[in-house]
This record gives sequence, C-alpha cells and structure tokens, in this order.
Amino acid sequence: MVGAGNAAVKVHLHPSMPSSDGQLVADAVSGDGGAFAELYARYAERVFVRVTRLIGPGPDCEDVLQQVFVALFRALPRFRGDAQLSTFLHKITTNVATDHLRARGRRSVNHDPTALDTLIDGDQTPEDRARRRAELQRVFGLLDQIKPEKRVAFVLVAVEGMSLAEAAEHVGEHAETVKQRVRRARRELIALMDDAERHGDRRPT
Repeated sequence: MVGAGNAAVKVHLHPSMPSSDGQLVADAVSGDGGAFAELYARYAERVFVRVTRLIGPGPDCEDVLQQVFVALFRALPRFRGDAQLSTFLHKITTNVATDHLRARGRRSVNHDPTALDTLIDGDQTPEDRARRRAELQRVFGLLDQIKPEKRVAFVLVAVEGMSLAEAAEHVGEHAETVKQRVRRARRELIALMDDAERHGDRRPT
C-alpha cells in the first residue's frame, strides 16, 4: 500500500543482525542515510495505516506519509530514548495528519475504496469485505464533516482504542479535553447518520 513510499527506500539497509531502534536513530542523527532508510522500512506500513484512519483513504495518504517521515528526520535529534520510537513517531503522525485535516477543511473527499483494504481483516469473505468497505466509506464521509480536533480524538479513542490519557498525550491536551471532543464527535456522528437516514442518503458527500 505504500508504493510510492517504498521507492524512497533505495537501500543501503544494514544487512546483518537487525539493529535496535535506538541504534538506528543514533546512526541516522550522525548522518547514516541507510539507518534512516531502515527506520522508514520498519515503520512506513504502520504509519500509513494510521494516516489512513486519521484522514481517510485516498491519494493524500502517500503525501502525508512522506511528510511524517520528513518531520521525523528533523525531530530525531530531540529523541532521547525515554519513550519508544513508535510512540514518538505516532505523535508526529497525529500532528501531521491533524495539520493536513485543518488545511483541507471540512469538505467532501473522494475516498479510494481499494485503499480501505488496509483497514479490513484479510480473513473475511469477498462479500463481507465489500460490505465492510461500504461501511467504512460511509463512516469516512461522515468524519469529513467533523472538525479536525474532534475527528482525531474520536479516531484515536474509538478506532485506535487508546485510553483518554494516551490520546491526550498524542494531541498535547488534557484528558478531559479529549473526552469532551470524543463525546461531541460521537454526538455529531449520530446526528449526521440520522440526517442521512431521513434523507435516504446512506453515503453522504
């Protein structure tokens, strides 16, 4: 799913025993491009899935993925190893995705149905996958109508399964603020779904 991104990993990957994240970060900060390429190869797929959940499936996901890793490269000197690199990277992902949503505004987006496959259990039957794909398209259409801050909080808690404290750390807010955003997002989603049902439109644009 990260086709264009994979092209950026032109390898000089370290061929021997897998290095720890901490060692790769240290090597990348000291100028080892191969170490950063290995970090990209290690985390790009996970970041892509999170980006897709946060902003919805579509061509913008590749651009946001690249922006995340540019931001990571610039932020690596600040990484002190007191938290896992995955946590550090996921915070960057959340920030970049939120900035993207703010710039995009609450407008209708043509989501790519095939990109939804990254969010669907591969063990499902073709019929179940098609049904799940349609459901996700509808949900992302609704999420596009919610302010970015509420949308991100809702995705982190209701979709990603983070605790309020974890989500608050990711977005740099108090847990109570995140709780309120999730509550309001859920209330708005219910109202939007009710409105769509009343108008017989099951896939809002």
